[in-house]
Amino acid sequence: MANRRRNIVVTDYDEHWVSLFEQEAAILRDIFKDELLDIHHIGSTSVPRLKAKPIIDILPVVKDIARVDDYNESMINIDYEPMHEFGIQGRRYFRKGGINRTHQLHVFQFDNTYEIERHLAVRDYLRTHQEDMIAYGDLKEQLAALHPADIEGYCDGKDEFVKALEKRALEWKRGLTD
Repeated sequence: MANRRRNIVVTDYDEHWVSLFEQEAAILRDIFKDELLDIHHIGSTSVPRLKAKPIIDILPVVKDIARVDDYNESMINIDYEPMHEFGIQGRRYFRKGGINRTHQLHVFQFDNTYEIERHLAVRDYLRTHQEDMIAYGDLKEQLAALHPADIEGYCDGKDEFVKALEKRALEWKRGLTD
């Protein structure tokens, strides 16, 4: 069997990630139409100057999460793989690009405020807290070098940092810290 493990590559920030998000968001707006309430660029590619895997993370907010399944065929037609909840209750997850993933969608219903807030809080926190942004980018770069074809090892290596980062970001977003 051929090796289907993808290499983990962390690169310097690329300003083109914003336009890649905008292009994909326009396509998704056309597919989801009135079901879509909002769409956000999240994840590391949404934070200027942050080192990242070059995968565009997108968070569409919809009226009814159950209706998202009705769009699976349309999503397959634009090369997305529907993955249902994929480990997060109340989410619909789609990935594009197969082994060379280019985009990931994390779709949430509008009233799933915790999941929406935590994704946006981390993005916004990293955009305004340069020291944490640099530390996170450096950690990802080190882990990619240590685990170039081991996504579990890469993710496990980030886990403690990301949990602490998320906690700080949510406290900051809620006005509990600077």
